[in-house]
Amino acid sequence: MNDTGMIAVDVGGTFTDVVALRDGEILTAKVSTDYAEVCRPVLAGAELLGVSGARIFNHASTHGLNAVITRQLPKIAFLTTEGHRDILDIGRVWRPAEALLDPHWRRSFGDADRPLVPRYLRRGVRERLLADGSALFELDEDHARTQLEVLARCGVDGVAICLINSYVNPAHEIRLRELVREVLGDGVACSISAEVSPLAKEYPRASTTVIDTFMKIIYGDYTAKLEAGLAELGFAGELNFADCAATLVPVERAMEHPFRIVFSGPSAGTVASAHFGALIGEDRLLCADIGGTSCDISVVAGGSPHVNTTFELEHDLVVNALANDITAIGAGGGSLVAIGPTGEIQVGPGSAGSTPGPACYGRGGTQPTTTDTCLMIGILEPGPFAGGEVSLDVERSRAAFAALDTDFPLAQRVRYAYEMAINNIAEGLFNVAIKHGVDPRDHSLVAYGAAGPMLLPAVLDVLKCKQVIVPPNPGLFSALGLLSADQVFTVNRSAYTVLDGEAASRIDALFEEMETELREGLPAGAKATFQRSFDAHLVGQSWDTPFVPVREGTIDADAVAEMIASFHDTYETRSGNRFESVAVEGVTFRVGAVLDTPKVEYPEVPKREGEPLVPLRRTRLRYLDGMGEDGADASVYDRTALRAGDVLPGPAIVTEKLSTTFVAPGQEAAVGRYGELIIRKRSAA
Repeated sequence: MNDTGMIAVDVGGTFTDVVALRDGEILTAKVSTDYAEVCRPVLAGAELLGVSGARIFNHASTHGLNAVITRQLPKIAFLTTEGHRDILDIGRVWRPAEALLDPHWRRSFGDADRPLVPRYLRRGVRERLLADGSALFELDEDHARTQLEVLARCGVDGVAICLINSYVNPAHEIRLRELVREVLGDGVACSISAEVSPLAKEYPRASTTVIDTFMKIIYGDYTAKLEAGLAELGFAGELNFADCAATLVPVERAMEHPFRIVFSGPSAGTVASAHFGALIGEDRLLCADIGGTSCDISVVAGGSPHVNTTFELEHDLVVNALANDITAIGAGGGSLVAIGPTGEIQVGPGSAGSTPGPACYGRGGTQPTTTDTCLMIGILEPGPFAGGEVSLDVERSRAAFAALDTDFPLAQRVRYAYEMAINNIAEGLFNVAIKHGVDPRDHSLVAYGAAGPMLLPAVLDVLKCKQVIVPPNPGLFSALGLLSADQVFTVNRSAYTVLDGEAASRIDALFEEMETELREGLPAGAKATFQRSFDAHLVGQSWDTPFVPVREGTIDADAVAEMIASFHDTYETRSGNRFESVAVEGVTFRVGAVLDTPKVEYPEVPKREGEPLVPLRRTRLRYLDGMGEDGADASVYDRTALRAGDVLPGPAIVTEKLSTTFVAPGQEAAVGRYGELIIRKRSAA
């Protein structure tokens, strides 16, 4: 029986990662994801690690995200104010930079491509609210029933409702939901924007409500199966879902507005990095999660992840949810090596994926990938890989490189492919650092994901960051983030308010209302810390500065003056400018309740006593720059045999069950207190 344990599951596109904390020990398992029955590998992994008697089960998934990307979606309808049904097609009319001059570019979710809700299922109803919430036209219920009867004949599974200005006055949306129940029945999922995202700006509110309706249907059945399956395995503890900022929400609360959990998996790695960084005294981090297809990059500043108020599932497909700011680039173990139009070696952004996978997998892939590159160099060794899921065949990699249409000799093909892969990752990291205004030289680079420790130490020579940190269990580090997260409840409201003394009573009432709502929804006996903030802009601006802190207590004229000063401070930090002569307008006000949540404690690694550090064996590295035709020897170590204080001079390879770390020539790795590998440039003798 596991009477004190915590279990976390991260459902990815290829593998489902499961970690458990029991009696001070971290246990891990990796199960292939089953798209036909996503719940099956979750339950299988939970059973492997002994879920019976566990106190906490934390869950993150890309299941909903994958459904949106692949358009494997249920059939839903969209109801809005008459004349506005094309909100979802128009979007924000923003183009990505690469499409600014492309006359053929179309939005991926537009009517000309793959709409989330086809136009015939987007219906307008007669009503209109003004910006102050008063009714210009009352809801025409007869007309609404007529539209709903059309939807009934279409057989929709859900209805998303977003009326103009309903974030100020929800009366029409609430009544329209009642009509949905009358005409379509209680079995049809229904979300209204006034509850899902009571914020200004119609399009983001509409798209968020549509995503929420999809997630209610997708996760409703899934959650029922998960709870039933866990009960059969003897689990009677607390089930939490991670949201887009990787904070934890009880399953019942998560299912009320499941749009918040659509992008939970990638965010967990950032939270894990912040938690582990706090343990080892590092609060400025560049985080990189490299898997088979992509490299997910994020920033931790002052010990906290950088959080946005919105994010995009696809370009311009906006969701109004707090989310860790993560940038994905097409650089992973499966990135394809190809010959460009001028004969140059290219790596990525295309990927071999898990099927057919790299050529060395022997599953039908014929084009070389970054994994094949590392196998040819000798960083990876032939034989079992990814916990025994596949076996690597170096001759297949050699044949794939030989088949490239180029005059480069084999050695140059492999070396250039490796250098391009490293530079692609370094460029992505540098761009993210510049975007956030941070100097990579002051930040440690956290390397995780199955391919992160294999590739990121070599980036140290290009990016000039402080050091590379390879945490314990890097192949399952994102899942560990689910055991490092807080349980957080958040409420926000939009209310355009110019900040002055006369606005104090309105702002105070707004914060009091939100805090009361949060207190009523907290678990019995829960002790919470309340955090206030607001988003605002200079009067006349169309974009907001988010997360301006607000003090506790009554909001009076002095408190408003502090809010104005706090805005200018935050604005200056983010933009480098300060405009105190311009009035400040508050847009969105927010309160979060943070509950103290049990977190993973990493066991300390003992120091070495007696026998000296001896490598398992020596292996031969080839094709790397500066090694000559004969290559160079590298020591191979088993990570489980390392002890705190050990120093590994490069070139060296550290193997473990689900990952491989490469310490490049000219570097050295020191083993830290918790078994982390700290990789730095070797000091000159």
